[in-house]
Amino acid sequence: MTMPAPVEQKITRCPWPKDDALYVAYHDTEWGVPEYDDRALFEKLILDGFQAGLSWITILRRRETFRLAFRDFDIDAVAAFDERDVERLMADPGIIRNRLKIDATISNARVTQQLVRDNAGALDQLIWGFAPPRRGHAPASFAELPAVTPESTALSKALKKLGYRFVGPTTVYALMQSGGLVDDHIAGCWRSSY
Repeated sequence: MTMPAPVEQKITRCPWPKDDALYVAYHDTEWGVPEYDDRALFEKLILDGFQAGLSWITILRRRETFRLAFRDFDIDAVAAFDERDVERLMADPGIIRNRLKIDATISNARVTQQLVRDNAGALDQLIWGFAPPRRGHAPASFAELPAVTPESTALSKALKKLGYRFVGPTTVYALMQSGGLVDDHIAGCWRSSY
């Protein structure tokens, strides 16, 4: 007698990935996972800046092209970009061709380069220094999640004081979510740590 195939159990996750395979993979493997690597945090900071005014899925679908265009977000490589690189990026249909954001990315790389030159982990230490205290429970729904917090506002101010651009409090809170400084997976999501 043959045994029936096991029934695959449905995983409960946050509703925002819906059925989009790329979004589901991002939710399940990256979003909210604590990140401490300077290069990876720089990438998140830059991509969240490019997202301003757009949906995250727009950026996520172009992320590999962004990585190619910005030399895998190698801080030193991006800091060395010149006007020819800006023109190359402005002609690249695979990224968001916003000159202000492109210029800010290069400028932010130079600020980061200065920050981490003598202290690897400096961007990590700066960002994580503004991690909010852990919530007592998982949010019941996305309606409970803030767009801005006192910590994201304070980190935004600290970054701007260093010379970073496109790092407003909402953008910085998105970084806090993606970089795992906060756990915004809703109650019942298999990724929630509550």
